[in-house]
Amino acid sequence: MTQWRGDVQAGVAAWLGDETRPEPHHEAGNRGPVRGDPVPEDPSLGPEADPESVARTILLDQLTGRARSRHELADKLRSRNVPDDVATRLLDRFTEVGLIDDAAFARQWVDQRQAGKGLAKRALADELRRKGVDPEVTREALDELDPTVEEEAARRLVRRKLPSMRRLDHATATRRLAGMLARKGYPAGLVYSVVREELGAAETEDDAASDA
Repeated sequence: MTQWRGDVQAGVAAWLGDETRPEPHHEAGNRGPVRGDPVPEDPSLGPEADPESVARTILLDQLTGRARSRHELADKLRSRNVPDDVATRLLDRFTEVGLIDDAAFARQWVDQRQAGKGLAKRALADELRRKGVDPEVTREALDELDPTVEEEAARRLVRRKLPSMRRLDHATATRRLAGMLARKGYPAGLVYSVVREELGAAETEDDAASDA
């Protein structure tokens, strides 16, 4: 079985490898939906006309550009009035060929959101929970995060914010920096040690520059 590695096109090719069938010929002006057609904007028309064809198109469209959890895709199909039995059958098939893989999705999500937004484990866990990822799958993805990488991400966030804090008193700057890190899911112990050290270093540099 082809394993999904974040390469949607590889997964699509794997699926099409044994699913492609000649499409029926339709006269001009009376052509039904076929693979690759735009998804009908009116959800009452698409699934009623051909639930399985439209469901496939919806799934492939949703997976183009980025991976999604099975829960997200199930919600999308439900919102387009795709019958539950059709949705389940196609979701199972997409999972079988590797297009849907919640473990791979969780790892990718953690890597991207941690590097891009500086989110800590708690915030990442909340996001994955909202996306319907199984708690055990989430834990496994988060366990791969290096604590030193998480701490360095917190320090980068504080350093990036420090220039805008220079006119604030120490207590106010501490409170705002700590609040920023807390909102990104960092634990209290790490928050205050990082803020104390980074703010202290910045204030020392400012004092030295003033005395020069």
